[in-house]
Amino acid sequence: MKAAGLVVEYNPFHNGHQYHLDQSLARTKADIAVGVMSGNFLQRGEPALVNKWARTKMALKAGVDLIVELPFVHAVQKAEYFSEAAILLLEELQCEWVCFGSEKGEIEPFTNTYALLAEHADLIDQQAKTFMNAGHSYPKAMALAYAELKKNYPDMLTLDQPNNILGFHYVSAILKNKLSIKPITIQRTGSGYHDAALPKDSIASATAIRKEITADGSLKDVARFLPGASYDVLRDYQEEMRLWHTWDLYWPYVKLKLLTTSPSALKDIYEMKEGLENRLVTAAQTSATFLEFMQKVKTKRYTWTRLQRLLTYLLMNITNDDIPHALKPTYIRVLGFSQKGREYMQSLKKEKGHLLLTRPAAANDPILNIEQRAANVHASILPAEMWQKVQKREYQPPVII
Repeated sequence: MKAAGLVVEYNPFHNGHQYHLDQSLARTKADIAVGVMSGNFLQRGEPALVNKWARTKMALKAGVDLIVELPFVHAVQKAEYFSEAAILLLEELQCEWVCFGSEKGEIEPFTNTYALLAEHADLIDQQAKTFMNAGHSYPKAMALAYAELKKNYPDMLTLDQPNNILGFHYVSAILKNKLSIKPITIQRTGSGYHDAALPKDSIASATAIRKEITADGSLKDVARFLPGASYDVLRDYQEEMRLWHTWDLYWPYVKLKLLTTSPSALKDIYEMKEGLENRLVTAAQTSATFLEFMQKVKTKRYTWTRLQRLLTYLLMNITNDDIPHALKPTYIRVLGFSQKGREYMQSLKKEKGHLLLTRPAAANDPILNIEQRAANVHASILPAEMWQKVQKREYQPPVII
C-alpha cells in the first residue's frame, strides 16, 4: 500500500481540507492518506476549538485513513521545528509523499529557494541580526533579510503566506535530512489562511469559521463551509461539552499563574527570555481580558504568536528540561484509523512495531506524559463531569471508523 502524508491541524476540518485531501489522493494515486495532526494545542499557540478526538473523528469520516499525533513538544513550536518533526514522523510511517497546499501549486520554487538560501546563509544571518538589533522579532527579521535577497532573485518563493512558509520548511526538512519522502504541492483554493471574513463560495478559512462559531456559539452560519460529518461532530461536541475552547476561557488561569508564580519559577518556563516575565506580570495586574492583556504585551519583537506559545508553555508548566533536543520521534501515537488504516499499520508493524502506540497506558515516555498534561489543561474549562471523562479518554484506544 502506498501512502500520501498530510500535516494537519483540522481546527476544524472544513471544505478546503476536503479539497486538499481529495486532490492529494488524486495527484499521487495513493492507496491511503495518513495525517500527522497537532493534539489539543496548535502550532500558533492556540487551544484547539475542540479536542483531538473530535478532530480525529472529523478527519476519518472525511476519508483520511490514519491519524497520528504530533507531540505537544513539537506541535507548539515555530514553523521550522513543527515542520521537521512532522516530516520525520511521516518518513517513519513510510509515506511515499507529503502533500501540502501552496499559492501556485508548483514544487520547483520550493527546491530552488532552498538551494539559494543554503548558498547565501551567512549573508541572511548577518542581515537578520541587523534587523533584530533594530527591534524586530526573529521571524520578522528573517523575513526582511529574505526580502533583501529576493531583490536579486525575483523568482524566489514568496514567503509571506503561511502555506508557503510551512511548505518551504517541509521541503527543507526533506532535503536537509536526505529523506526518501517526496514533496508534492496542491494549489490552494478559496479563502486565504488568515482571512477572517466568510466568503460567498463554499471554502472559508478555518480562522473565519472559528470566528463565526465563537462569536455567538452557533453553527448555523458556517454549515455550508463544512462537510456534513464535521458539522455533526461539532454539533455533538457543543451539546456535550457546552462550550468552544478559546483563549478567553483560559485567561483566568493564565492570570492566576502569572500573579502567583515566583519570578525564578517564571524564568524557568520554556522560551521565557530577556526578562519577559516582568512584562507579562505587569500587564496581567491591569488586564481584565485576554485581548487587553495581549495588546499590552505585544511588540514588534514579541509577536502575538510567540506570546501565545509562551502562555501555553506557562499553563502547561513546560520548562527547558521538558523539550527534547532531537526531533526524531521516540514513539508514534495513533489517534484513529479506518479499516484501510488498520491494514497499513499491520504492514508497518514488521519494521516499526516498536514505535507504533495504540495503548498509551502501557507506555512510559516523558514526551508522551506531557500529552496527559495537555489533555488536562485543555479540559480544565469543562464542567467537572466532562473533565473526568476527557481525562480518562487520554488512556483509551484510538478512534476507529
